[in-house]
Amino acid sequence: MFTDQNLTLMTDLYQLTMMQGYYHYGKKDRTVVFDLFYRDNPFSAAFSIVAGLDQAIEYIQNLHFSPEDIAYLQSLNIFEADFLEYLKDFRFTGDIDAIPEGSIAFPREPLLRVKAPIIEAQLIETALLCIINHQSLIATKASRVVWAAKGDPVMEFGLRRAQGPDAGTLGARAAVIGGCIGTSNVLTAQLFDVAPKGTHSHSWVMSFDDELTAFRAYAELFPDMCILLVDTYDTLGSGVPNAIKVFQEMRDAGVSSKMYGIRLDSGDLAYLSMEARKMLDEAGFPDAIISASSDLDEYLIRDLKLQGAQISLWGVGTRLITAKDCPSFGGVYKLAAEDDGTGVMEPKIKLSDNAVKITNPGVKKIIRIYDKQTGYLRGDLIALEDEIFDESQPLEIFDPENTWKRMRFKPGTYTLRELLTPIFRGGKLVYSRPSVMEIQQYCKAEQATLRPESKRLVNAQTIPVDLSQSLYDLKQAMIQKFSAEE
Repeated sequence: MFTDQNLTLMTDLYQLTMMQGYYHYGKKDRTVVFDLFYRDNPFSAAFSIVAGLDQAIEYIQNLHFSPEDIAYLQSLNIFEADFLEYLKDFRFTGDIDAIPEGSIAFPREPLLRVKAPIIEAQLIETALLCIINHQSLIATKASRVVWAAKGDPVMEFGLRRAQGPDAGTLGARAAVIGGCIGTSNVLTAQLFDVAPKGTHSHSWVMSFDDELTAFRAYAELFPDMCILLVDTYDTLGSGVPNAIKVFQEMRDAGVSSKMYGIRLDSGDLAYLSMEARKMLDEAGFPDAIISASSDLDEYLIRDLKLQGAQISLWGVGTRLITAKDCPSFGGVYKLAAEDDGTGVMEPKIKLSDNAVKITNPGVKKIIRIYDKQTGYLRGDLIALEDEIFDESQPLEIFDPENTWKRMRFKPGTYTLRELLTPIFRGGKLVYSRPSVMEIQQYCKAEQATLRPESKRLVNAQTIPVDLSQSLYDLKQAMIQKFSAEE
């Protein structure tokens, strides 16, 4: 999507003013570490799905200031000539580690870790947050919708209601990562090699003299994907009977359709689908699909299934692509460490009267803990980069807010996996980029490691995210140090 786009100026002005400050005061080459993380799961969920890494990679690879960019910055009359000259050869030369797309993630753990000269690490903050926040939000929403459908396929139908072309296109990509089988967005399908999905609208039916003629014409053109929209005039009085008549005509003519059925887009979807199912079955079409759209989300799908709705294919649009009940992901990007001038990374911490905004200092990694017998995820441990954990030894983790809450694992009962994966080294891509459908399969496998109670739409059981003893001690010492200095 971004390969041919120069998004270098897709940043906040203060990133550029700070960059000039680092340049002016001789700090531009000081190595730092930034963490990109979030503080709360969206939708009051127990987990999130990470997405957007591939677009972040493209952004980093294409990071440069064009002559037009330099000319524009010069026109603002706030940047020094030597700084603008420096920007002409600007490229990203640092390291980036990230949790792979499709991974389950939890609050406070770094989704992405940047180690680079501060002038480079500072610039990329805004774009990385924009990319990762948006797609992770939509992927998480999609995973909830797909979970509510309980195995029924879900299609992403939201482009016309998205907040702009990029949100619609990349949001559809994220929705597929989260579990949707395809999208109505043909550009997304083309760009990312996913399945385009769709049938026809009410205007198709209205453009013919009558509903039956419209259905016959569509069936003639698309016999292998003959899903007929039946609610233009009278769903049960004419729509379903006319669809049945067309299906019978296809059968009598020897036409074998790979996919056929009806779509409901209004009315009481539970009642209409149950009545339509009876009509289709009685007419000899028990394998006809009943699909539904109409402002669906995970809660409505759950309730419709509880009411016995006979819907087997779901088209979800507005409330998915806009993440209607939680419009932002809330990711942040915070300084965690800085070279002290001798090559040693000195930990940094941000304090706040709001405890949740106090950051975790130092260069960190994430260790995921699994139950060896069941494969279920038991918790995540945020640790300092140089810490070593041995599965042959006992492991104890504790809640950093309520330290009396502890979990103990005996040797042989657990396995460990480090989550952060090298993406860039010295500005060069070292990561093999999977396809969207490969990421979707990985995402399914990730979600299978969650116990059912952590997938509930309401009051989901949270997964512990703890600090190692060394990181906890470092954080407490730094809090005490800076509090005493005040």
